[in-house]
Amino acid sequence: MIAGIDYGSKLAGTTAICYNQTASLYVIQSQKKQDADHFIRAWVSDHNPELIMLDAPLSLPLAYSDPSGSSDYHYRVCDRELKAMSPMFLGGLTARAMKLKSQLIDKKVLETYPKQVLTLRYPHSVASYKQEIMQVVDDIIASIPYQLHHPLTSWHQVDSLLAWISGYQYANDNMRCSGNPDEGLIYY
Repeated sequence: MIAGIDYGSKLAGTTAICYNQTASLYVIQSQKKQDADHFIRAWVSDHNPELIMLDAPLSLPLAYSDPSGSSDYHYRVCDRELKAMSPMFLGGLTARAMKLKSQLIDKKVLETYPKQVLTLRYPHSVASYKQEIMQVVDDIIASIPYQLHHPLTSWHQVDSLLAWISGYQYANDNMRCSGNPDEGLIYY
């Protein structure tokens, strides 16, 4: 089982998990005022996924651990390559994601970036992204041997599906990544 997670604010109800079971994809979303980190840990404990793709920075720029290796205290190589936001700008979200990964120590947790998954794998859908949910979802579902168990109702759920796609590509040796292995990689 692969899990794709769109990681949101702790209590905003914006964290979504997409996962496969048999030939279907399921998506669940946290509720407003529900602790997103607890929601994820409980789901992982109950479902035991083999791979978790998390849409959040899982490392800091190399300058913090090895100033001789980099002078960039704001961006990692992967952030610059993909034009992603700085983990420093995301501050608390980055800290929570790094802590969550450390709590899931026996799980394979990799960083992904749904926007890059869409840009690389579904370029014809980029214009619809954040505008037409069903068009983007239909394009994605047409490319994989899974069906959605129920319609997606938020962009957080779509981003969790795109995170799942990166895990599906990883599991099928068809993934790409950006970054410096000593600093952090983003898979897509």
